Amino acid sequence: MNSQNPVILCVDDDEASLNLLEDILVLGGYQAVNAASGKDALLKIKSQTVDLVLLDIRMPGMDGFEVCRQIKEDQKLSDIPIIMVTGLASQKDRVRGIEAGVEDYFSKPFDRTELLAKIKILLKVKKLNDERKRAETQKEAALAALKKSRDELDDQVRVRTAELAKANELLQADIREREHAEEQLQQTLESLRKAVSATVQVMVSAVETRDPYTAGHQLRSANLAQAIATEMGLPQDKIEGIRMAGSIHDIGKLSIPAEILSKPTKLSEIEFSLIKEHARQGYKILKNVESPWPLAEIVRQHHERMDGSGYPRNLKRTEILIEARILAVADVVEAMASHRPYRPGLGIDLALSEIEKNRGIFYDDAVADACLRLFREKGFQLEGPDFQW
Repeated sequence: MNSQNPVILCVDDDEASLNLLEDILVLGGYQAVNAASGKDALLKIKSQTVDLVLLDIRMPGMDGFEVCRQIKEDQKLSDIPIIMVTGLASQKDRVRGIEAGVEDYFSKPFDRTELLAKIKILLKVKKLNDERKRAETQKEAALAALKKSRDELDDQVRVRTAELAKANELLQADIREREHAEEQLQQTLESLRKAVSATVQVMVSAVETRDPYTAGHQLRSANLAQAIATEMGLPQDKIEGIRMAGSIHDIGKLSIPAEILSKPTKLSEIEFSLIKEHARQGYKILKNVESPWPLAEIVRQHHERMDGSGYPRNLKRTEILIEARILAVADVVEAMASHRPYRPGLGIDLALSEIEKNRGIFYDDAVADACLRLFREKGFQLEGPDFQW
């Protein structure tokens, strides 16, 4: 991302819309670059630095979906976030946009405050991804230096075997050097771990800003998943990974229209199909985030079921990560017990009955047993923001 004002590419065949967007962006502290067609947009994004794209759907020649697809297929450009800006977006268009790789939608007429807020959030995520890539480069350099040090040590031992006293002295010096290099590597890995934690915190904040209910649900589910993993005796590092994944397991809902997430009545078939995409979208958001834990895969699998009836890939039993099996149970218990936009909470007793009834069918036996013990024998309680019985 630019060290100066971020550059926003605005793509629209309507000159008035381009002028309005440019005025909003300039007042918001951004540099605006305008393109009146899809072809012009692709030429400009390949010839200069662009941090984010505001893209209209309906344009003569190449439409917004094709522009988005070509950008996301270009390895050099695929990390650039795209917001579809249009007044004609149907549910079908939104699904097409999500499939093409769009990060968000925004409808005309423009609300300046909301548009700038969306841009700010996406640019923060992009900045963290850029920092993560730099950390990866540093890590690779450290590993290369360590390998070089080890190779040199092996060469010195082979060449100076006859000179035992001197070889021993050189060996000790090289060991100290290797320990120092390994210490530097551990520091680099620790920095990467902190960067992942910071990325997760930004993602949690992004969800909370857009949908406070989902944020509260994630945190309560993460707490329960952590408790189940601890009850099962999993290693501490794996428990930490489960807690981290749980706190962002619905991050994919950033791609779902807010009006669907907060709809107080039953969802239509197409609306529910959009909701079900959140596991896959969460995986896309997280797949390039370097982490000590398989966060992207846990998020993608948390709606899979032991009998293969889940989604998005119909995985079965051991095909599902143990972390995802634990998160699946925690997610169901919290969702049933808590208040939802379309119904009051069903209560913890009904939630636990669901887990008990489908133990070994939908839910892992050991995970279900650990969850039931926590509530029925050890007094565990769901706690967190906005919890309602």
